[in-house]
Amino acid sequence: MKTRSLDLVAALALAAAVPALAQHHAAHGAAPASAPVAAEAAAWVQGEVRRIDAANARVTLRHGDIPNLNMPPMTMAFSLRDPALLQGLKVGDKVRFTAVDAGGGQLAITALEKSP
Repeated sequence: MKTRSLDLVAALALAAAVPALAQHHAAHGAAPASAPVAAEAAAWVQGEVRRIDAANARVTLRHGDIPNLNMPPMTMAFSLRDPALLQGLKVGDKVRFTAVDAGGGQLAITALEKSP
């Protein structure tokens, strides 16, 4: 009878420790299984260059749906994280790009390239 009681106590202690270990693991940078993958967070979007403002590192694009920003298709201006992304672009070029919320109501293009 004592052996069964000890087994029960050990099983209960182990059952209590497993969630604590999982919380400890999650608190140290482990992403939960439901966290989006970086590639999904900023998926490539098709667009067309409508205006280029090189002086202010901005480009106006007519673009498709941007899922990571929950944005429907529209035409709008974006700032560029790297002004060099504008090199070789002209109005009318078909492009693909990734964009993120840069905070303060600003959206920024993080990657931009011509589409075939």
